Amino acid sequence: MIKITLPDNSVREYKEGVLVGDIAKDISEGLARVVLGAVVNDRIMGMQEPVKKDSNVRFVKIEDPEGKEIFWHTSAHIMALAVQRLFKDVKFGIGPAIDNGFYYDFDTEHRFTDEDLPLIEAEMKKITKEGLKMERYEMPRDEALAYFKEKGEIYKVDLIENLPEDETISFYKLGEFTDLCRGPHLYEIKKVKAIKLLSIAGAYWRGDENNKMLQRIYGITFEKQKQLTEYLDFLEEAKKRDHRKLGKELDLFSFHEEGPGFPFFHPNGMILRNELQNFWKDLHIKEGYGEINTPIILSESLWHQSGHWDHYKENMYFTKIDDADYAIKPMNCPGSILVYKSNMHSYRDFPLKLGEMGLVHRHELSGALHGLFRVRSFTQDDAHIFMLKSQIKDEISKVIDLCDYIYSVFGFKYSVELSTRPEDSMGSDEDWEIAIQSLKDALDSKDFDYTINEGDGAFYGPKIDFHLEDAIGRTWQCGTIQLDFQMPERFELTYIDSDGEKKRPVMVHRAILGSMERFIGILIEHFAGKFPTWLAPVQAKILPISDKFNDKAYELKEKLMENGIRAQVDDRSEKIGFKIREAQLLKIPYSLILGEKEINENKVSVRKRDLGDQGSIDTDEFIKNIVEEIKTKRI
Repeated sequence: MIKITLPDNSVREYKEGVLVGDIAKDISEGLARVVLGAVVNDRIMGMQEPVKKDSNVRFVKIEDPEGKEIFWHTSAHIMALAVQRLFKDVKFGIGPAIDNGFYYDFDTEHRFTDEDLPLIEAEMKKITKEGLKMERYEMPRDEALAYFKEKGEIYKVDLIENLPEDETISFYKLGEFTDLCRGPHLYEIKKVKAIKLLSIAGAYWRGDENNKMLQRIYGITFEKQKQLTEYLDFLEEAKKRDHRKLGKELDLFSFHEEGPGFPFFHPNGMILRNELQNFWKDLHIKEGYGEINTPIILSESLWHQSGHWDHYKENMYFTKIDDADYAIKPMNCPGSILVYKSNMHSYRDFPLKLGEMGLVHRHELSGALHGLFRVRSFTQDDAHIFMLKSQIKDEISKVIDLCDYIYSVFGFKYSVELSTRPEDSMGSDEDWEIAIQSLKDALDSKDFDYTINEGDGAFYGPKIDFHLEDAIGRTWQCGTIQLDFQMPERFELTYIDSDGEKKRPVMVHRAILGSMERFIGILIEHFAGKFPTWLAPVQAKILPISDKFNDKAYELKEKLMENGIRAQVDDRSEKIGFKIREAQLLKIPYSLILGEKEINENKVSVRKRDLGDQGSIDTDEFIKNIVEEIKTKRI
């Protein structure tokens, strides 16, 4: 039976073998979410949901995540065919769909440039009009190896040789291009109409810097030109908000060859960072957390005991002290555990909440580094909560509420995801079942939806992740709550229960901002550098109309600073219009223009960022208003 799911979640059923034309009225206007199966002699065969990897898809709705992946995966094959036609010596790496489009990796003597992209685009558009179909077939392993060896496709040979012995070797043929691929794909490619190749980058084969550097071309496609235009407009807006660009313009941070991947925060950036940390610390004091600080270098044996050695050593840095092996911490949890173990604990101590702004280091390949978003050293707003099993639901609920409040202060919407046990994990099935159910119970007590991400939990326990949506609709994974029965077992953590017996506590790992560095990058892009007044490095810029008012400007600055307002004076001998424009470029919330009239009347002429002239306001009233704005953290 063929099932078509409609937008209202109703399902229409057809017998297998139905003529395409018989259901065209249901699918021609995009009513069907996904229609699956091969089309044989104009009949749709073997259709079912969800999409099978080895199937071809007749129709997709690109608004659906599954539809996007199929559409863009197909587009990668179209680009590969275009490149094969235009550049005869090319060898092919991989070409997957990604979150925003697709890419393909190529090995060719020709060095791709931006001038090549329109040529490839034109060939792709030509291909989509040729009426080609995506043809799938299978081949025995030996034949598949022989086929690609004969063609000199060394990367496809490498892929096949590393597949499991019992893996089905499937191929997809589009015109004269045949690719090793699991699928699924669009059966007909004519729906791929709006095409834009975006950029060229280098990529090591298999992500290993010891392998050859290939050339990667990124692209995006849609069914309609309007969709592409909207996406390109989105990209332009994202470029304007790029935190690396704004970080330099606003003098917040920098990177240097002497420390690749290690950010240097400037005075303006430290003001922003400290405001965030103070906000975080004040909230956690109110929530009953004790603040700790643990060393960044700890014995290598500790990481064996914690399990990080088996699961994380390739991302760690190591050193020697007194001929003994040590590691620079990639996580804060073992240090928090040692703090716990330094004292005896009773059930009356629980929940015991230990918060730490902990500096960690993780090895990242140089090609993966990206501003503040991917660095080699960063500060996590970590906390570890030790509790009884009976307290899990209530304590997880409190952490969820704290996350909700913090994200609301910055104006973020968010979605929630529950990740379950991964293949590479430790612990008993029983513990994992209890842990997963406990997180579900806490989430079910809240009035919001969540999705389940099977197999993506931490190696020591399931987790809840928070995905923030920024001002232009992008999502960022920030907060995480991870329930852990394994570390207390590994470190033999105990407490004295009400019956006088020693028992194991439950441990929760949680971060809300995630990485301070990354969160600052997200904030820069979310606000486009126009921080709310409470976060702005400079909250008010005083602009005297001429040099003779400079002394009064500095008196006003002192008064503002006495009230906790970060203020500066622009005392340059420039025209006032120039000073105003400079303050606007620096995205300062308030410009205070000071002339003879304002001084005589104890007023300031106020210009508010993005809102323009606010008129002449009594100085004391302005101070009262801005102090209230800062206190309430208005955005």
